[in-house]
Amino acid sequence: MENKPQVVVLISADGEWQAVQAHFPAAGLQSSPYGDWFETIFPAPAVETDPEPAAGTAYRPLIFFHGGWGKIASAGATQYAIDRWQPDLLVNLGTCGGFAGQVEKGEILLVERTVVYDIIEQMGDFDAHIAHYSTQIDLSWLELPYPQPVRRTLLVSGDRDLLVEEIPDLARRYGAVAGDWESGAIAWVAARQGVRLLILRGVSDVVGDSGSAAYGDLSYFQRSAAEIMKRLITGLPGWLARM
Repeated sequence: MENKPQVVVLISADGEWQAVQAHFPAAGLQSSPYGDWFETIFPAPAVETDPEPAAGTAYRPLIFFHGGWGKIASAGATQYAIDRWQPDLLVNLGTCGGFAGQVEKGEILLVERTVVYDIIEQMGDFDAHIAHYSTQIDLSWLELPYPQPVRRTLLVSGDRDLLVEEIPDLARRYGAVAGDWESGAIAWVAARQGVRLLILRGVSDVVGDSGSAAYGDLSYFQRSAAEIMKRLITGLPGWLARM
């Protein structure tokens, strides 16, 4: 179908989805087994009644989909999105926690590899199990220069906030500079379905010896998420132009 959505933008955390809704206040929400979603034409025309797009602008039917937080919801929601909409590109926009001294708050990460790190294996080969749930993301289709300043890097994922005492090992073992809850699951499912994937995560907070400013202060994360999601959504047309 000519006008089928070419892109599904998967959003994970509740605070990230609230920021998306604030950016699209008139969106007509629909429900799914995972979370709400809406379809839009993106970027929105400058004048909604104009039948012709601005010169050089490619408007696309696009789905924003709240898949939910954590690896379980993210894996299910990713498969659901692929089965339902059969997108040409799956995009995950969101936040991550950075390692103090390795990355700055507000920095945008273009994820090229994901590692699910919270596996505890005491019967077999630990490294083999880590490798099984690690995913190299094919970014060869992206043309340079990138439309936003980004750091192309690996991201570790686990169903937990970053623990201060684990950060040195994560940095040493994987070369990681940040972690989140969902990217590893999203990337793993997308790779097995052969769907192109773009993951852009902004550093909402940094974790150092004394923890993070967000720990124990949900409002800090929500404010940071709102700022990051606004930047990611604003920059999204430039990334889509590289399809």
